[in-house]
Amino acid sequence: MHAAVATQAGGPENFDWREVPVPTPGAGQVLVETAAAGLNFIETYQRSGLYDVHYPFIPGSEASGTVIALGDDVTNVAVGDRVATASAEATYAEFFVAPADKLLPVPDTIDLIEAAAIPLQGMTAHYLCRSTFEVKPGHNVFLTAGAGGVGQLLIQMCKHLGAHVYTVVSTEEKRKIALNAGADEVFDYDNFGDKLREVTNGVGVDVVYDGVGANTFDTSLASLRIRGMMVLFGAASGPVPPFDLQRLNSSGSLFATRPSLAFHTLTGDEVSWRAGEIFGWLAEGALRLSVDERFDLKNAGDAHRALESRSTTGKTVLVP
Repeated sequence: MHAAVATQAGGPENFDWREVPVPTPGAGQVLVETAAAGLNFIETYQRSGLYDVHYPFIPGSEASGTVIALGDDVTNVAVGDRVATASAEATYAEFFVAPADKLLPVPDTIDLIEAAAIPLQGMTAHYLCRSTFEVKPGHNVFLTAGAGGVGQLLIQMCKHLGAHVYTVVSTEEKRKIALNAGADEVFDYDNFGDKLREVTNGVGVDVVYDGVGANTFDTSLASLRIRGMMVLFGAASGPVPPFDLQRLNSSGSLFATRPSLAFHTLTGDEVSWRAGEIFGWLAEGALRLSVDERFDLKNAGDAHRALESRSTTGKTVLVP
């Protein structure tokens, strides 16, 4: 098979489209023919050397496709099943292996390429609003990057759950995307703190979902109501520096957490519950997928350049 291989730490130019062996599924694993691989920021950190990996390295943990072989002790899926996952290995390739108990069954009504938008961004949006802070009718919610892949899905989910949703974007084009996703109000980054205080009559929001990190954290924290929750789930602008926990007390007994998807998909039952709700919302029209850009898998470097320049919106996928 062919795969997009990062030959060494560095820039997107270090990707090489080369032949590599087809992986063999081990016990509890399946082999999947790739329909699409999801593009995510963590892969830019791995490629650049910010995260420690061994080179040559095939990135990717998220993908969709068709099961073509089973490892030992696999009973929950069959050859020919349409699946998606965020728990695979080396998905920037024409085939990949994944644990059978971390597969999302993809209904026939969902396009397999679009299904690649669900495992990481869809499941992330789901755990944020259903588990980390359970959004209920009447809540005021603020989230960063409302035109991004997680942002668009999180807006839709929070609106479906009855919340009033505010977000922030960097361009007029992205403002339209966030509003189309259902955001009640969309702000610019340079004044979003003042705007949030204004629209909440000085009270603040119940929860902030911040995936930007260093550039927005302080303003996001200051935008919370008394006993509000700060949910930091990403660091697109860089990691948040250490801060004095006393700030949570002096700002109104605030809560702060740094969740991740891995700890919210620990069991097959939890994966099935989250996937079931997401596909149910898709079926009833409460949720729309947004695969806005597709790159040939052999052009993974171009996809990384687009992601790092912040020019992408919605979900970007790599298609063999």
